[in-house]
Amino acid sequence: MITSLYASLLALLIVRLSLSVIKLRRKNRIIVGDGGNEELQLAIRTHANALEYIPITLLLLLTLELNGAPKILIHILGSTLIIGRIIHAIGLPAKNLRKRVLGMQITIYLLIALAILNILFLVFSGPLKLY
Repeated sequence: MITSLYASLLALLIVRLSLSVIKLRRKNRIIVGDGGNEELQLAIRTHANALEYIPITLLLLLTLELNGAPKILIHILGSTLIIGRIIHAIGLPAKNLRKRVLGMQITIYLLIALAILNILFLVFSGPLKLY
């Protein structure tokens, strides 16, 4: 399964983002919430944003792989996901709007592409085959 490679790499990204939140909580002695600390707020949102988008995108990538998509396509899409999430993870805490927007654009367009590709694979070569 190719998707397991991308799931594993993205899990490491999520762990890295989680450790950033933990580090800032310890540094600022904030046990719960963000305590009004802007740096911690941004770290929490960066982590949460990854948790909001990575699972559904990986699920769509996995279903596309299971639907028989070419391996190279899975690698291209998986790599794109990693690139988009890293760009976003760099841009949000740094308050770099350009990187943040680019990372989200990559992620959103990838989600749309994966949804459409899954539908097309189902319609043209899967159980919903129309011809």
